[in-house]
Amino acid sequence: MGTQDTSGSEDCPFCEIVNAKADTEVLLSDDELLCFRDIQPGATHHYLVIPRTHIDYCKALRTDDIPLVERMVQMGQEALEKNKASCLDDVRMGFHMPPFSSVPHLHLHVLAPASKMTLKSQLRYGPQSHWFITVDKVLAQLKTRGRVK
Repeated sequence: MGTQDTSGSEDCPFCEIVNAKADTEVLLSDDELLCFRDIQPGATHHYLVIPRTHIDYCKALRTDDIPLVERMVQMGQEALEKNKASCLDDVRMGFHMPPFSSVPHLHLHVLAPASKMTLKSQLRYGPQSHWFITVDKVLAQLKTRGRVK
């Protein structure tokens, strides 16, 4: 499965952001998480929330990671509020399932307004996508199975 490593990976672009080795505007941060804009936005507001600790992808999550995922969601909501997203009820949050994750570092996609995403974005992040799992489903799987399937 995935790895959890506080040092990260030299090849991981998100670890470079965590270690301030990339020119990325960080919107929000704390001791555990960072939030920044997606470089290929799928919606008017498209943010990524990542843990400072390197975790490969959502399938590496375990039951004891539920609080981490909940804090990622909270930071995503804070980013939407800070950037004045017009409708906080029209939001889609989730993770890409491997092997369809473009960066091998856990990252939560926060998209709003979800109802105005383009067809291409709907295919990548919408309900019909086979490789995008909503945060609600991730949390439900962690609570019932102890891991993401």
